[in-house]
Amino acid sequence: MNIVIVGAGEFGSTLAETLAGEDNNIKVVDMNDSRLARLAGRVDVLTILGNGVQLGLLETLDMKTTDLVVATTTDDETNVVICHMAKRLGCPRVAARVRSPEYADQIGFFKDQFEIDFIANPELDTALDISRYVLRGYAAHMQSFAQGRVSLFDVQVSALPHLIGKRLAEVDFFHGMLVVAIYRDGEVIVPSGTTELRLQDVLYLMGKRETLTSFARELPNVGERHVTRKVMILGGGTTGYYLAQRLLVNGLAVKIVERSEERCNYLVSRLKGALVLCGDCTDLELLQDENLGEMDAIISLTGNDEENIMLSLLAKQHGVPKVVAKVGRSNFVPLVEQLGIDRAVNPVLISAGEVTRFIQGGAIASLSLMFGGQAEAVEIIVPEGAAIIGRPLAEAKIPQGMIVGAIVRNQQVLIPSGRSVIETGDRVIVFCLRNEIPALQKFFYTKKRGFLYELWHGGKGHRKPPTT
Repeated sequence: MNIVIVGAGEFGSTLAETLAGEDNNIKVVDMNDSRLARLAGRVDVLTILGNGVQLGLLETLDMKTTDLVVATTTDDETNVVICHMAKRLGCPRVAARVRSPEYADQIGFFKDQFEIDFIANPELDTALDISRYVLRGYAAHMQSFAQGRVSLFDVQVSALPHLIGKRLAEVDFFHGMLVVAIYRDGEVIVPSGTTELRLQDVLYLMGKRETLTSFARELPNVGERHVTRKVMILGGGTTGYYLAQRLLVNGLAVKIVERSEERCNYLVSRLKGALVLCGDCTDLELLQDENLGEMDAIISLTGNDEENIMLSLLAKQHGVPKVVAKVGRSNFVPLVEQLGIDRAVNPVLISAGEVTRFIQGGAIASLSLMFGGQAEAVEIIVPEGAAIIGRPLAEAKIPQGMIVGAIVRNQQVLIPSGRSVIETGDRVIVFCLRNEIPALQKFFYTKKRGFLYELWHGGKGHRKPPTT
């Protein structure tokens, strides 16, 4: 695919890194030369210095041979205009980042009137991700796939001391589950039977939701049942606003601590039922006066990573069952969770996963960028003719950096073994390191140019691909 990304900030750069590969030609436009230079040093993309809202530049990029334009500048209105112009110049698909809560109720209007196919909102996507975690009945974090039938659960090996020093092939413990990844010393490992478990390892287990829930219950202080009723949000920015709105709808008691008096007035006028406190989130006396230790969940969403980490650790010291920290640096996410914080979220990674899923089309049911973008967990509906079909997994020559974690067939969850055979229409959850994305395309899609291109152009009514 020929893809143009306008805006080389963190969101645009992460998206470029996610989509870059042998099947995609990525062009990134920005007015900041140093941003473009940093991106070009990390990713094989073509960088263009210029203003993406200028008609002449878009014409030079030839929208008629461009498959997708994604506008990710810091200005909502500029993104909408860029997408509308690109569509009028002949680009078949456009996506815009629109973040302001003022536009949240107008997304449908924007799509219809400005011909925008997809609108990304990192703050809203993050709020929805956090709310799903907060509203779950267990303190442990589980990520869901296949309409909730399959879960991905992380547990530290230190909670399973009898496994330390053993190879996975020697472990007869994870019944009905599969260890799909190990996080070790900042690196992600897709394990084999010879992988030895170490004290500091974090294991990522995939299996039926019921199986993992039962497993988590048996772990001390990890999977205990906990219904969330009282939540304190530290930081009343856009993400905090969206999150509070969602939690209030679900009947939770919400407190928000925010420094800015002007922002507090805004929140009070729009969040009926929330208690808004004007004060410094790092004021320990204030937090204790507001019964920090009695909260069921603390969500730290200030604009400072160090503050969020410190406040989250403070909450854990006070015995808060669920603690979430927003982390602006995507590569910090797994490190922060190793500190004992229950959940670290990065808005860019969450929203980039949503945009990537949109681009990849209907066969991708869900996609999560994990470990600061080092790996992906992808839920795929296997199309007819995929190379993986009809062969036992042990004979498919799947590379070390990719593992099939679960297969859903006829509403039944199957935990695969080397003898398992994938069929057309199966819903498959695959864990894959970033450098094995081309292999993922090779096994699960049929055309030489890859699954992005196939899904984009394979349906009836699409224009023919440009000559290259």
